Amino acid sequence: MWKYLLLALAAIAVVALASTLATSWMQSRDAHAAFAQLEDAATPPTSVFGEAMLVGLPEVARRYFLHAIAPGTPLRTTVSLQMEGQFLLSESQVYAMAASQVLAPPDQFVWIPRMVSGPIEITGSDGLADGEAWTRFWLNRILPVVNLKGGSDLARSALTRSAMEAIWSPASLLPQYGPAWEQTGPDTARVTFDTGIEPIELSLSPDGAVREVVTMRWSDANADRAFRLQPFGGTIEAEATFEGFTIPSRVRVGNHFGTDDYLAFFRAEIIGADFLPN
Repeated sequence: MWKYLLLALAAIAVVALASTLATSWMQSRDAHAAFAQLEDAATPPTSVFGEAMLVGLPEVARRYFLHAIAPGTPLRTTVSLQMEGQFLLSESQVYAMAASQVLAPPDQFVWIPRMVSGPIEITGSDGLADGEAWTRFWLNRILPVVNLKGGSDLARSALTRSAMEAIWSPASLLPQYGPAWEQTGPDTARVTFDTGIEPIELSLSPDGAVREVVTMRWSDANADRAFRLQPFGGTIEAEATFEGFTIPSRVRVGNHFGTDDYLAFFRAEIIGADFLPN
């Protein structure tokens, strides 16, 4: 009897493992399909950048755009990024990260990373497309770490991410695409988006390079695991130029920016940027 019981348990385990692997594979397939769909949806630019389109903008906005976009650059607003760096679950849980991302600010992105620490591998995706957000990650492609999709809380949080990451797609920050600029200090600006999400605050260097990006983000990354507005942001440590756009290339970003609880959990370097369509 014990023999048959063990065989039955083994069969159940095999079926459960097969089901888990199938779910992991289907979610990966769906994420890559969403990635490709967002790339394919990029529309051709209808104009090229020139200083004349900055007339009437605050000085800090003009300074940013003149630094970020070379004259004559086609105004592509979708970008496909390659990045590497570190992802921290805590100060002691540090994962080497490599990721691909397609970004169409202020309201669409798909991020597909691979994070490794010794024998542990975390894969999955984070995204916002067609108004629906998801966060799905797996441990060694077998155990679900988080599996969330849909809902207003997740979408609101994801909208903030897409808006903040618009600094990787400078043309998307031009007023003709919806954002409104307000100068808040000699080197600072508040950028408001037509999605209704909380504004982002930018700090610039004298030459127009982004040094900090900060906002209030709807998040449950707190001790209560309750969604609420809390500081989110980070610093820019380097920049690089791709296809006429100068963008932050090394960033450190995290929850509770500016407080004692700040942890720069996302530490990334952009190693490639392809502005779409080609």
